[in-house]
Amino acid sequence: MPLHPTHPTLADGYSPPALIRAYRGERPATTPVWFMRQAGRSLPEYRALRVGTDMLDSCLNPELASEITLQPVRRHGVDAGIFFSDIVIPVRLAGVDVRIVAGRGPVLENPVRSAADVRGLPPLDPAALSPIREAVAATVAQLGPTPLIGFAGAPYTLASYLVEGGPSKEQLKTRALMHSDPETWAALLIWCADITGAFLTAQIEAGASAGQLFDSWAGSLSLADYTAHVAPFSARALEPVRELGVPLVHFGVGTGELLGAMRDIEVDALGVDWRLPLDEAVRRVGPDVTLQGNIDPALLQAPWPVLEAHILDVLARGRAARAHVVNLGHGVPPDTDPGVLTRIVEFVHSRD
Repeated sequence: MPLHPTHPTLADGYSPPALIRAYRGERPATTPVWFMRQAGRSLPEYRALRVGTDMLDSCLNPELASEITLQPVRRHGVDAGIFFSDIVIPVRLAGVDVRIVAGRGPVLENPVRSAADVRGLPPLDPAALSPIREAVAATVAQLGPTPLIGFAGAPYTLASYLVEGGPSKEQLKTRALMHSDPETWAALLIWCADITGAFLTAQIEAGASAGQLFDSWAGSLSLADYTAHVAPFSARALEPVRELGVPLVHFGVGTGELLGAMRDIEVDALGVDWRLPLDEAVRRVGPDVTLQGNIDPALLQAPWPVLEAHILDVLARGRAARAHVVNLGHGVPPDTDPGVLTRIVEFVHSRD
């Protein structure tokens, strides 16, 4: 289904901004930059706004979600907003009992570990996505020419939370299910892919100009396991979004060995974390994909001359790709000085 004629990208006189042109493979005069987790705990205005409000509740409050998305755009002058949400929001919207525990992350009281558990997962009612659509529309109306990127967690990451019952660095139970009961695994990943696709589609239809799929936990997988048991479901999640014609980005943490397979699910850009130099990423995936990244978040705490030299190296290596969007190699740490992020944006914009 095509985008509605009222979508911002279809407006009379629309000129694709630098970020969208870069995702499409052009090199704009100024390298675009935004930061994963730019909206959130590093900003004092975010902390003030969130007082007394549960994390997942704030994601589902259209007014709050919109304001939080806009805060870093106003403060830093980044080239895009990233829709403020949480990876488990589509799980919550489908009716699964999940909550955020301070210091731990998403936690489920009833993990999903059997065929019966998977059969009991409820379908996502499209009407449940109304607050998401409302928040995106309100945000886009205030962003003006700055594009909004839609956000969604990849099926494997969603599945790992469901199976483990919370965050897990190694996903031992998840990977055990993958191999011991492939039919149940496939059914679970189909459910995750379908709610992810619906969640991201709702954001694009409501006005987002690009979409990014985050696979936080795929770095625990071998290339063989990712290719056989995960990639087809990430591709399934993106099928309905791809039909809308906006550029798509895929990012995973610790996925340097998986980049070729991640490219093969047909995305326009790949996010690269700090572990792999961008020119090496180009060698692995070829020059026909835009790369996004990959400033080491740890260096946000370093003296400016150290950080500046690192940014220059990232920019130089990014020249090997068809186009480059500057970002971090993961999310903004909560104790980051916001002034450092603003300075990075100004510095990157001044280099071209």
